[in-house]
Amino acid sequence: MKTWVIVLIVVLVIVVAALILLYFLGKKAQKKQDEQQEMLNANKQNISMLIIDKKRVRIADSGLPQMVIDQTPKLMRRAKLPIVKAKVGPQIMSLVSDEKIFDSIPVKKEVKAVVSGIYILDVKGLHGKNDLNQNTKKKGWFKRAVEAAQEKAGAKPIK
Repeated sequence: MKTWVIVLIVVLVIVVAALILLYFLGKKAQKKQDEQQEMLNANKQNISMLIIDKKRVRIADSGLPQMVIDQTPKLMRRAKLPIVKAKVGPQIMSLVSDEKIFDSIPVKKEVKAVVSGIYILDVKGLHGKNDLNQNTKKKGWFKRAVEAAQEKAGAKPIK
């Protein structure tokens, strides 16, 4: 046998072993995430709050309790979390938002939020029908340039 065939077989065996390992690790992580989601859903409650500020910051600069910062893994301490500063009743709290709803949280508005501990799961507007804008996602420069070119050409813009 030629040496390149042997090298190819070894590389294929390593790739297959890595894929099998990733499959089982992913399955284990999915099971752990499902358990955590069940726990969040069991402890959720509706709270009315005034959103003061929201931003993505490192957990050390977030204003969360020191006990929460100490319990986070070392690798997560460098990651930026979606932090929402809100007035809940008479006190001002720092809460961690779900990444999916972070962009739809309005600033300087009163909202009804579904909270589990210090984690915001969902937000609904409190006053008026269209209190929350779901389409608050910013457009990139390329999409803006394409729309501007289409407007100049008189074409209908693509959504």
